[in-house]
Amino acid sequence: MISFLRGRVIHKGLNYALVETNNIGYQIFGGENFLNDLKIGQETEIFTHHQVREEASDLYGFKNLADLELFELLLTVSGIGPKSALGVLAIASSDDIKEAIIRGDANLLTKVSGIGKKTAERLVLELKNKVIRSGASTAALNSGTLAGSDEIDALMSLGYSLIEARAALNLVDPSILDSGERVKEALKKMARK
Repeated sequence: MISFLRGRVIHKGLNYALVETNNIGYQIFGGENFLNDLKIGQETEIFTHHQVREEASDLYGFKNLADLELFELLLTVSGIGPKSALGVLAIASSDDIKEAIIRGDANLLTKVSGIGKKTAERLVLELKNKVIRSGASTAALNSGTLAGSDEIDALMSLGYSLIEARAALNLVDPSILDSGERVKEALKKMARK
């Protein structure tokens, strides 16, 4: 099982990178965020998930252990394959996704192509206890700084990306509880940038 590689990026494709290690080239599939961070000619360290099937042996790459662990957790859910799991990792940080799962926020997961409301709800239901057991921090949950899906949807309808919306909402004073006020404050934060 290949679980880690250190080498030089020699090529990047649409959904993969080729990494040379000791004169051997490995094709590593990855999500958009992971692949964007890689530069051709750059030395890199990659945590990998090696998936062996009857017709293929594929490597999926991640920039840190948290992303790899979440990817592997997602694969335990029936109906979630590597493509969908990579899609989930592309919508937010692994910590934000784990926190959404702990809160039972299936709406965040429906933003992924191929994951509908029922699949997202099943995913949250099946993974909630596993995420809690894996040691995901609930400090942010208790502080009330995580954005709700309605607030995120409101900002996204104004043209902001999911990542921009979550980042701005997480900067809003946690003592503000009204969703409308939180969205207004987030807009002010984004206007200052």
